Amino acid sequence: MDINFELYKIFFCCADNQSFSKAAKKLFISQSAVSQAIRQLETRLGVTLFYRKSRTIQLTSEGEMLFSYVAQAYNFIKTAESKLQELEGLKAGEIRIGVSDSICKYFVMPYIKKFGMLYPQISIKVVNRTTPQLLEVLKNGLVDMVISTLPVNPDIYASVGFITVEDIFVASGKYAELKNRRVPLRELTMHPLVMLPPDSSTRKAIDSFFVSHGLTCSPEIELESLDLLVEFALIGTGIAYVLKDSAMKYIEGGGLFRIETAEKLPEREVGIVTMKNVMLSKAVQTFMDILL
Repeated sequence: MDINFELYKIFFCCADNQSFSKAAKKLFISQSAVSQAIRQLETRLGVTLFYRKSRTIQLTSEGEMLFSYVAQAYNFIKTAESKLQELEGLKAGEIRIGVSDSICKYFVMPYIKKFGMLYPQISIKVVNRTTPQLLEVLKNGLVDMVISTLPVNPDIYASVGFITVEDIFVASGKYAELKNRRVPLRELTMHPLVMLPPDSSTRKAIDSFFVSHGLTCSPEIELESLDLLVEFALIGTGIAYVLKDSAMKYIEGGGLFRIETAEKLPEREVGIVTMKNVMLSKAVQTFMDILL
């Protein structure tokens, strides 16, 4: 049976007001249109829904049963409308952000804090992955936006620049002979290197940079965590390629030093990425506005 929601709306209003005329006024239709709609609904259902009296109406037992369900549905709809209004007013909702742990820790956390203070009723879910994994979870709808290294496929994703980050080589005093001079990349390859795994955007960028200079980058150690790269450098295990911001306190404290390379290392552009042609919620758009 096809459901005509307009008939049930008229039925609900009649039952709620116990009057066809009052229902007609509330719905801005004629009383005859109300009567006709109720007759149509009764015919379709095969039951009598109201006892008609001279000035009032009263639900039959079948009408009472139907009204209990219709009233419940009506209340659910009203609740949904209210929730939508809350979402629009940023009084409820959720944003799901995909971001690598390093970018989150050193660049995004202040914005998450600010958003949380401005809109405490919006929950924030953060997913940490590598850039390829982040793009995959975005494509699968598991997050609303990701903050990742650019560029991305413009046929699938929409992106806007957020920040430019700098990756550097750092080492402990064990490699003091590399200090205070510009070290050629070729010389660096003669030392043990500590880097992120090959599938990370940072590693892909530096691998490509080495290749462009006719060199191959073959790390002794590959680690998933940027903080671990710094720790391994601190104990002298090797020369680590890390996000500059992750090593600054150790450089300033003297535990590490930055190796200046003869060749200028590439910077990375990090951007905000969403699915192309997908409408964003007001909460997500507001967070993006704060980031930018």
